[in-house]
Amino acid sequence: MSTTTVPTSSGPRARLRDVLPNVWLGEYKPGPLNALTDVPGVAIHTQQIHSHGGAVNTGVTTILPRRDWFNKACYAGIFRLNGSGEMTGSHWIEETGLLHSPIVITNSFAVGAAYEGIYRYAIAEQQAHRGDSVDWFLLPVVAETFDGWLNDLSIFAVTPEHIVTGITEAKEGVPVPEGNTGGGTGMMCQGYKGGTGTSSRVVSGLGVPGPDGVAPEKTYTIAALVQANYGRQKHLRISGVPVGRIIADEDAKSAAAEEAKKKEEEMNKVKDQKDGSIIIILATDAPLHPTQLQRIAKRATIGLAKVGAHAHNPSGDIFLAFSTANEVQVQTVTGEARKVDPFKATARLVEVTDDHTINALFEAAADATEEAIYNALCGAETMVGHKGHVVEALPLDRVKDIMGRYGYA
Repeated sequence: MSTTTVPTSSGPRARLRDVLPNVWLGEYKPGPLNALTDVPGVAIHTQQIHSHGGAVNTGVTTILPRRDWFNKACYAGIFRLNGSGEMTGSHWIEETGLLHSPIVITNSFAVGAAYEGIYRYAIAEQQAHRGDSVDWFLLPVVAETFDGWLNDLSIFAVTPEHIVTGITEAKEGVPVPEGNTGGGTGMMCQGYKGGTGTSSRVVSGLGVPGPDGVAPEKTYTIAALVQANYGRQKHLRISGVPVGRIIADEDAKSAAAEEAKKKEEEMNKVKDQKDGSIIIILATDAPLHPTQLQRIAKRATIGLAKVGAHAHNPSGDIFLAFSTANEVQVQTVTGEARKVDPFKATARLVEVTDDHTINALFEAAADATEEAIYNALCGAETMVGHKGHVVEALPLDRVKDIMGRYGYA
């Protein structure tokens, strides 16, 4: 199968800050990459799958919370805004607050292949250390959104081998390809071509006080990655400006009004049948415990709402937040080399943030989510997909013109 990009006619694409240098996206500055990979230790890989004469347009996004995700868990929390979607492994995360799996995001029909792929990777890796016996515990984390308008789901293009490749080739400290990339390859958002987007924020903080009672100055990074596949054109807002409604109103008055109306009716028909969904992954190096990370995950809702989501009935809006600050040893009560006695309660030292000082992280989580969705829209290109279906890219020239009327030129 080809992994090249399908040619489009949508013109040059750019991140929102490049299109609108004066746009207001919150008071906290982004990290150097403005991406999930600004969080130290977090690795990512994206794959695009195009084949069968344009009928297949799908992919896989793989996120490693840390290199040794198998033995060293991260604290994590989950929030479900609307549950018409899937994230496997979520029950265990809610039960323990521990994430010790890659996070794979793909299409709705590829969950099984992705789940198997994580196990295939783990089995191959652990055979070198433990032999052929599978005497360890792992519940893979796989999330999905529906790309059936642009992708022929009946072909089952994603395979376990794609997942093994994603885990093997994931890299830290690299830019994240946006738009028609990874699991977002065939997705739609707010009436336009959607997909993968990311953003980050850096906030100031304090570490644990030393013997002298003085807390050292620190900075913490919090970042979002979205697979955006939801919503309607008329609800799209950028920094409060009703861009989607303005474009729709202008199109209705243009010489091509009839054609624009037909396109809108076609897209609305699709959205009535399946409203897509959005998966949001938040990562941070701030020391947060699982309940705090649940609260961080909830704040993604604020960023999502600013762009124009309403969490419609058929939309799966599922968010996961994790922190790399603490390393929690797992795989310690399985196998012959048991390291702990599961019947002897044992204390563990961890570092956590004072709840009374968490507000900047809440704001940054919402702001990074909002911008990540914009970057998915701005990076995505027009796509011709399954059965000749066409989804247009957000017209960045018109966005720039409209936003200029509100002082954001």
